[in-house]
Amino acid sequence: MSAPVLHQSELDDLVLRLKGLVHVRALLEDGGASTAEIEAHAAEIERLRTRLATLAKESGGQRIAAA
Repeated sequence: MSAPVLHQSELDDLVLRLKGLVHVRALLEDGGASTAEIEAHAAEIERLRTRLATLAKESGGQRIAAA
């Protein structure tokens, strides 16, 4: 079975969410948020990074399909 073709919109969404989480985590750190809040953001950042890596691996070098 061939690897699925990735949709650009899915990748764009994941990257945008990842950037937002990284930005918010920095704001939380600067604002003195609790360790639990910061760790929750860090865990979600890691989850999204893993998802992006999985999508890249699954694409097997295929071109990304435009939405």
